[in-house]
Amino acid sequence: MGSDHAGYDLKVVLAEHLVGTGHEVTDLGTGNDRDSVDYPDFGAAVGRAVVAGQADLGVCVCGTGIGISIAANKVPGVRAAVVHDVTTASLARQHNHANVVCLGGRTVGEATAVDALDAFLAAVPQHGRHDRRIEEITELERSAAGVADRGNDRPDPVTAGGSR
Repeated sequence: MGSDHAGYDLKVVLAEHLVGTGHEVTDLGTGNDRDSVDYPDFGAAVGRAVVAGQADLGVCVCGTGIGISIAANKVPGVRAAVVHDVTTASLARQHNHANVVCLGGRTVGEATAVDALDAFLAAVPQHGRHDRRIEEITELERSAAGVADRGNDRPDPVTAGGSR
């Protein structure tokens, strides 16, 4: 688990719930709810732990869940999903094979977040048509790694006068 200052209180609630239901929890920070910290540090730490096999799944919390999910998704092999309820949590795991669930401490109430986390953990990745899509995502990741390996030799379309 990891969070920034905006997600700290919800992270504590979720960690207590997980421990209470028999799960082992590794808290990768932040450990202080009052000091402003940078969510990318904690999203990346959770993502790295999952990819390294130090954790089966990851849980990230920031103000909206969005920033920390973007950071976690920069770690190759991570499929982090922002969820808002039981339905999005279940589908993230079932259809997208998400291995990190991200929640917003400012956008999701505690009871809903606990229910969503339970749904995420209970969901089983579905295969069939979903496998093809997960492979497409993996290929995008591989392609992006190849571009990164070449360095920054391509102009940014926005700053170079192009459009997106």
